[in-house]
Amino acid sequence: MNDIYPYTQRKLFGLERYFLEFVRLFKENNFPTKILLSGEKGIGKSTLAYHFINFVLSLDEKCKYDIKNFAINAESSAYKTIINKSNLNFIKIDILPDKKFIDINQIRNLINSLNKSSLNDKPRFVLIDNIEQLNKSSINALLKILEEPNKNINFILINNNKKILKTLLSRCINFKIHLSHKECLNISNQILNTELDNLVHPDLINYYFTPGNIYKLVKFSEINNYKLSDYDLKDFLIIMIKDNQFKKDSFIRYIIFDFVEFYLRKLNKSFSSRINNKYNYFLKRISDTKTFNLDEESLFTEIKENVLNG
Repeated sequence: MNDIYPYTQRKLFGLERYFLEFVRLFKENNFPTKILLSGEKGIGKSTLAYHFINFVLSLDEKCKYDIKNFAINAESSAYKTIINKSNLNFIKIDILPDKKFIDINQIRNLINSLNKSSLNDKPRFVLIDNIEQLNKSSINALLKILEEPNKNINFILINNNKKILKTLLSRCINFKIHLSHKECLNISNQILNTELDNLVHPDLINYYFTPGNIYKLVKFSEINNYKLSDYDLKDFLIIMIKDNQFKKDSFIRYIIFDFVEFYLRKLNKSFSSRINNKYNYFLKRISDTKTFNLDEESLFTEIKENVLNG
């Protein structure tokens, strides 16, 4: 199974209603120049943005966007130039591999690029992913160009349901992107090209999971030779902690956090005072560990001994 990235996904799954709404607004000359796509990480917000951008930038091409099938034409010049980062009408901003935040220099470079004259009359798009990772200086610089954007420039900001400044939120039209649990499973089946029940134990598919997270979990299991259909929630947590996978894979580390919370909630349904106290204690421990970047190994060891083996 190949890895997937939003910019390489030529087929749109499950978000067609949002796409058609964007197309309608664009055709009526009412598409907002500054929008925020808010929703859980992995739900397909960036993929949706790339599809809409390709639709607009390929309108005058022979190989234009296939709106009937919600698919990007592989021969589209817009698609090819976006892939190789040479499209003059598209700029992508995201966290650099060696950084924790989107820094001020990235926004300054963006401003310099936007101040240059366009070589064509097509709309220009700025896609900023993980907008919640802007630091204070970056936000202040971005706010200035959002207040008075150059003509024919469209900003699409991606927020993973995290808290952002009200001043930033107030400058954008916020589209809340949502999928039901059933829709997430259906999309995952299409992306994986198989029935999810054949790959993953049903106990591991909780309502928090987005198609992106499900795909990553399946890919992780294939690389590390775990047969996910054999592990229920408790067994999966035990083996991940035992094998120290939280040290090797950041995605799995956060999946463990989510699964522990989910498992504790299941236990807490018994309403016994002992379980209730344990539930509250570990939820606080998890929250503190995330917030203050505390030692994860001791937390997971304690969870294994007192929750999974208790």
